[in-house]
Amino acid sequence: MTPDAQQTKPRSFRLLQRIPRISWRDLAASLGPVLLATAAAVAVAIHFVQPAPPHTITISAGPDGSIFRSAAEKYRKILARNGIELVILPSEGSQDNLKRLTDENSHVDIGFVQGGVASDSDVGDLVSLGSVFYEPLAIFYRSPRPLRRLSELRGKRLAIGPEGSGTRSLALALLKANEIQPQGKTKLLDLAGTPAMEALLKHRVDAIFLAGDSAAPGNIRQMLHTKGIRLFDFPQADAYVRRFRYLSKLELPAGSFDLGADLPRQPLAMLAPTVELVARADLHPALSDLLIEAAHQVHGRATLLQHAGEFPAPLEHEYPISADAARYYKSGKSFAYSHLPFWLASLADRILVVLLPLAIVLVPGLRLVPTLYGWRIRTRIYRRYGELMALERAALTPVSSAERAALLARLDDIEKSTITGKIPGSFADETYILRRHIKFVRSRLAHPDDESPPAADV
Repeated sequence: MTPDAQQTKPRSFRLLQRIPRISWRDLAASLGPVLLATAAAVAVAIHFVQPAPPHTITISAGPDGSIFRSAAEKYRKILARNGIELVILPSEGSQDNLKRLTDENSHVDIGFVQGGVASDSDVGDLVSLGSVFYEPLAIFYRSPRPLRRLSELRGKRLAIGPEGSGTRSLALALLKANEIQPQGKTKLLDLAGTPAMEALLKHRVDAIFLAGDSAAPGNIRQMLHTKGIRLFDFPQADAYVRRFRYLSKLELPAGSFDLGADLPRQPLAMLAPTVELVARADLHPALSDLLIEAAHQVHGRATLLQHAGEFPAPLEHEYPISADAARYYKSGKSFAYSHLPFWLASLADRILVVLLPLAIVLVPGLRLVPTLYGWRIRTRIYRRYGELMALERAALTPVSSAERAALLARLDDIEKSTITGKIPGSFADETYILRRHIKFVRSRLAHPDDESPPAADV
């Protein structure tokens, strides 16, 4: 704008421009604490917010063709639908999986672990996402009469599986409870699966312990059809379950394995540890939900040994159920993960954590800003009132002419600072009331002998 155009502006308009509509300094001082509190709340939220879930996780499964490997392959297909790649590492079984999970350098996130193999391992950093299926223990033996107790196998030749296998670990625990020790008269062999069954058929061993894939219904049916071989019934199953927390009692009715041949011919009880889906404690919560959902699809159907919907289940045995898994079993997936694609739900979940402190701190704080702003402006006005009262008290005592002149000069300074101070126009009424009171005090100072000084029109 040219100088000539500025000069053509009405004087009243230029004067109005000098009257501040808002005091930016006071607004900043009022808004500052709210913004700082909000920033601190957001910083705390960001510190605790979970990062985005990784796109790849690793599972330690089992040997090729095993039920562990088969389940892991099904998990991989389900996770792939949500953009998560599941890397499957073959292993020797439960103990190998547990060893990898406890090794920080193995980079394994989850694994299938049979109950009862963690007795000698440090599992403090591991959690369970739930039990996913039973692994029944089938004990076949040769005897002219049914055996009632495992202690009757003392002094026999027993095939209990190779070193490091879950079958051997379970067999040793049960035999020890029946006072059968590895170094005693009983001969313990490391045969398992088909070699163990062949050894029993050829009379090279007296009893075999089968678990996991070796105890599949087809193998049990085959052995039951063999003359002279019996399947051990656990009449003390309830006592075993009380003593070994990781065991469950399975009650099978007559004919369960072969209806036509009515095998077994009478109801029997079996013992079965549950297989748990074990994870590191730092597994991302979103992946925890996704894995449990996959477990529902893979293990939730009815089988010979379980009812529909029985697994996965938050059965706490040797590992604590993770807090994320417990929340999932109690209330299911969150709203976002139930209605949005996985990646979008993950993003929305993290954004919500940041927006929450904004809603809790910033919104109420902004409602307080006008009050704080008004309080700061009025404080400056009220400070002048304090100075006026001090001058008026001074005028009540005898003062010399020089002192009175000094008081009047101070009063002039107060009035000048009131006029020149950056008081917004919205507070003009309070400002002009202050000036009336200044006029009143000036009259008292100028006419100390008058009993009735002029009114201030307040």
